[in-house]
Amino acid sequence: MLDIFNSDAFSVTNLTDAINNISFVPGRIGQMGLFEVESVDTTTIAIEKKGDILVLVPPTPRGGPGVTIDKEKRDLRSLIIPHFEINDAIYAEEVQNVRAFGQERALETVIQKVAQRQRTHVNSLAATEEHARLGAIKGVVTYADGSSLNLFNEFGVQQDQEIAFDLANKKQGNLRAACADVIRRIADKLGGVPFSGVHAFCGDEFFDALIKNEEVRESYLNWQAAAELRSSYVSGGMSYGAFPFGGIMWENYRGKVGGTAFVESSKCHIFPVGVPGLFKSVYAPADYEETVNTMGQRLYSRQWPMPNGKGRYLDTQMNALHYCTRPQVLLKGKAGGSGS
Repeated sequence: MLDIFNSDAFSVTNLTDAINNISFVPGRIGQMGLFEVESVDTTTIAIEKKGDILVLVPPTPRGGPGVTIDKEKRDLRSLIIPHFEINDAIYAEEVQNVRAFGQERALETVIQKVAQRQRTHVNSLAATEEHARLGAIKGVVTYADGSSLNLFNEFGVQQDQEIAFDLANKKQGNLRAACADVIRRIADKLGGVPFSGVHAFCGDEFFDALIKNEEVRESYLNWQAAAELRSSYVSGGMSYGAFPFGGIMWENYRGKVGGTAFVESSKCHIFPVGVPGLFKSVYAPADYEETVNTMGQRLYSRQWPMPNGKGRYLDTQMNALHYCTRPQVLLKGKAGGSGS
């Protein structure tokens, strides 16, 4: 077995290439391609607030001149890129009989076993990444250990007060006017920066109340697109339904860990789309000897021998930070109002 694991097929490079190519069902945000990806060769990044925008401070060569920053500025932050790691093991007992098939067959069998473990790791890290990206859309990224990154607090940006959508209101034009106000707010906050639309991720209760709204239903009455109100389980199973109304694409977001939904049932989170560089994903290198000071990749995988010779340890990791460069454009809504 040791000869098998010492082959090139089980090097850090080949295992990492394999795990980055494993087919898995990504989250809705990953599916939409909202986040621009950047790689760095460090485990922290410097972010500076320039006006209302958060930008990465570019790295400079060691020993060379650095970036000149006004000493009076207090808007520079150094953010640690979170490290996520899953540890596993392949025991000799699991592959003891593959030697009878010869080296080539043995290698194929063991690779299959490792790939099965990797799929589980990849799915867990994909869910972790999706949750972090949704946090960036909310403006507050929370992690499983209870820690969080609040972009509003970090850079002194004030989020607008939560919008109460009176979805039970029967007055014609009430909801459409509220949508128009949302779009105007976002446009004002973006200034001259272009955007192609506005999207809202909705919790179950909010979305159900929205499609029951008389104004929404009347808008779709006797129109072929009314089928959109009945659609569910769309976008390859990544969404429970979506439809446009009032210039906003309303989507019933699908995602939870255990019994906890990523989007609170009575809430919605609204953000512009088509804004260049609005959302960023930054990947740092793994903490392996082979990857020090190299440009980060999304996922890494590595194996090494147990000290007692009974098997191999398997390690899968992700080093990623997700954030919004203009958190002031992120709006939050809730189902509320008098219904009159």
